[in-house]
Parts: sequence; structure tokens; C-alpha cells
Amino acid sequence: QVQLVESGGGLVQAGGSLRLSCAASGIIFRINTMGWYRQAPGKQRELVATITSGDSTMYADSVKGRFTISRDSAKNTVYLQMNSLKPEDTAVYYCNGRLNWDVDYWGQGTQVTVSS
Repeated sequence: QVQLVESGGGLVQAGGSLRLSCAASGIIFRINTMGWYRQAPGKQRELVATITSGDSTMYADSVKGRFTISRDSAKNTVYLQMNSLKPEDTAVYYCNGRLNWDVDYWGQGTQVTVSS
């Protein structure tokens, strides 16, 4: 059984920073891609950033230059450093991992709230 556990969400003022972490545990023999998605109230879940096993990264246009995704392969952990946060970044952030036989796993979500 694979689990993804997020941490690091919270309340921050506009212009502030937060760092999200997501640790994958269980029977893991291959990590293909890990990433972060978010879902704001009344909106669809959207991609924020992804990172591959080869450290290639991809970002949504709305977060480029402000967010940085990274990983620690030894710990099966992915991070999302979020700087210059805006109220429109408010959402539940979900960790995603495409692991083992290309199976998608999701974390439970962590709330990020940015006040103006």
C-alpha cells in the first residue's frame, strides 16, 4: 500500500511564503513523476507543478517564477516552495505521485489560504 502525506499548509499574508512537503511511503520501487495540484472552491483541480525522476520540471503559467518544485529521492519526498503568494493561490493543494506501474496516487490535501 502506498501513501502520500502532505504537510506545510496554512494561513499567510499576501507576499509571504510557504513550503509544502509530500512524503511517499509504502511499497515503492519506481517513482516516475511527482507533482502538486490545487483546487479552489467552485473550480476544477488544476496542475501547479511536476517533477520527473530525471528532475525535469513543469509549472503552470500562473506560478512560474514564484513557485519551485524539488525532490529528495532518498526520502521519497517532494517539496513546493511558494513565494510571493497571492490571494488567488488560495486552494487545497494535493500531492500526486505516478509510481511503480504508472499508478496515480493522491495525498489527502492541505489547505493554503492567502489573505490580502
